[in-house]
Amino acid sequence: QVQLVESGGGVVQPGGSLRLSCAATRNMFDIYSEAWYRQAPGRVCELVSAITSGDNIDYADSVNDRFTISRDIAKNTLYLQMGALNPEDTPSYFCSVHYEAGNGWGQGTQVTGSS
Repeated sequence: QVQLVESGGGVVQPGGSLRLSCAATRNMFDIYSEAWYRQAPGRVCELVSAITSGDNIDYADSVNDRFTISRDIAKNTLYLQMGALNPEDTPSYFCSVHYEAGNGWGQGTQVTGSS
């Protein structure tokens, strides 16, 4: 299986930027797609962005034009560059992978807003 570890979360001011990273424990050559999700306490999990092995990319309407998803296959790492952040962008973020054997999830990294 693929194990994922997110990092890069922290405190950010309104309008600020932050980059999240998702490091996998092995190579990602058999991955079909990768994605970022987010979930606030008591709320449903929301798909933020996804990228396929064929480099097709989708964004949620709420983050379109503000977030950018990318990956470094050689480093086994997925990224999410976030900009123009607002209070709605401050839940926990989770990365996930879809591959032949199933799906993998990280433990999450929290993004917290400040004034």
